[in-house]
Amino acid sequence: MTFCLDTKLIKPDCDNEIKNIVVLLHGYGGDGNDIAQITLNWKRFLPNTLFVCPNAPEKCLISSSGYQWFDLSQDNEKFILKESKKNEIILKKFLEEIKEKFSLPNSRICLSGFSQGCMMSINVGLSSDEKYSGILGFSGKIISKEDLSKRIIHKPEILLIHGENDDIVSCVKSLEAKDFFERNKITVELEIIKNCGHHIPIEASSIGLKFIKKIFNLN
Repeated sequence: MTFCLDTKLIKPDCDNEIKNIVVLLHGYGGDGNDIAQITLNWKRFLPNTLFVCPNAPEKCLISSSGYQWFDLSQDNEKFILKESKKNEIILKKFLEEIKEKFSLPNSRICLSGFSQGCMMSINVGLSSDEKYSGILGFSGKIISKEDLSKRIIHKPEILLIHGENDDIVSCVKSLEAKDFFERNKITVELEIIKNCGHHIPIEASSIGLKFIKKIFNLN
């Protein structure tokens, strides 16, 4: 089966049955291979899990080899929201293709992402017709609280992880997102990683793994 997005699939070892899927969305200028590195630590603890790491639909304007989930050439919230929602449609189509291919419902799928990928995971996870098992977001934010508040259909459990020294996307953005989720009665946790910038350190990876095991009832 051909998917609408180029993607890296990391399947379980030893032909283990696929019972769960973790979708990992890369950040601005990255690609599926970049974000897939986090699975090196996760795979042995999630033996029946498929990791899906797609490339975003657009080539990144500032990277010769990377991709973007939305254009950042204009520092304008309305423009960024429009661009993100355009590619949100493509991402939702891709997720439906993955579900069909592997015959698993949203309840066995966790959406995760870094930076732009986190922002897309939040929008898709809350506005999809079927509830996902959870959303794991690293170093992200809500693109538009006003827009998202009008589009919430389901309320999956959310874990946000952010470096306190992030100078690309301030950790204040995750604090604001946590407040938004709580106001909308969405179960959310926030972990601030000390002495951490705009990346996913081992500590954040380990916290994220515990969350995935919890939502899939693997503890």
